[in-house]
Amino acid sequence: MDDLDDLYQEIILSHNKRPRNEGELDPRDHEAEGYNPLCGDRLKVFVRGGADQIEAVQFSGEGCAISRASASIMTENVKNLGGAELEAKIAEVLEILTSKEEPDIDPFEIGELAALIGVRKFPARVKCATLAWHTLAAALNDKAEVSTEGGEKESTGSVG
Repeated sequence: MDDLDDLYQEIILSHNKRPRNEGELDPRDHEAEGYNPLCGDRLKVFVRGGADQIEAVQFSGEGCAISRASASIMTENVKNLGGAELEAKIAEVLEILTSKEEPDIDPFEIGELAALIGVRKFPARVKCATLAWHTLAAALNDKAEVSTEGGEKESTGSVG
């Protein structure tokens, strides 16, 4: 299992050092800003298209390695998704990261998303990993902001 943990760490470091789809998307149809006050992560997610079909998605901002890697992995995993498939992907990732139960998934089936499973071992870092996904859902629901600390700004993860 150590080899698998090393691989997951390598994937996170790669996405942090060389994030995919980083930068402001222009033109864009939706955007939202996410903030994790516990870690200081702050990012924006930009979407061209919408809940029915994401044509392009990018992010910008500052954050820890887990937050940036999760945002980068997210952009790669939701491109060209829409409707129920998009909603299911967001829900699946949030469930994997926040469930009290060990996820019953095949790591090879979900690709680089599997690297985020290791974050579950560090409960304080789960919000770092979920921030981009909540921010994407907020953007698709035309909510300007989302915070990991709840309140009116919190996104449920459902879209459309």
